[in-house]
Amino acid sequence: MSERQEPELSVDVGSLAFDDALAELQRTVGELEQGGLPLERSIALYERGVALHERCAALLAAAELRVERLLERASGELEVAEATAEEQA
Repeated sequence: MSERQEPELSVDVGSLAFDDALAELQRTVGELEQGGLPLERSIALYERGVALHERCAALLAAAELRVERLLERASGELEVAEATAEEQA
């Protein structure tokens, strides 16, 4: 069984930065792959993993949108055009 028990499960996934969410997702997958966990712990980890995956995907989509919205000014400088809520959905 893993030394990590439940502390990460209490952190709100929606508040995690991409790097933190990805690192936790990797730890979660690793713990699940080790096996030997009680069923309830496995289910909780799986649900957390799905939420972390969705958080990472959403943050990547937002970053991709920001990159796509970069505009080159006539002077050669780049500026970010703010995306509307409809574009981000």
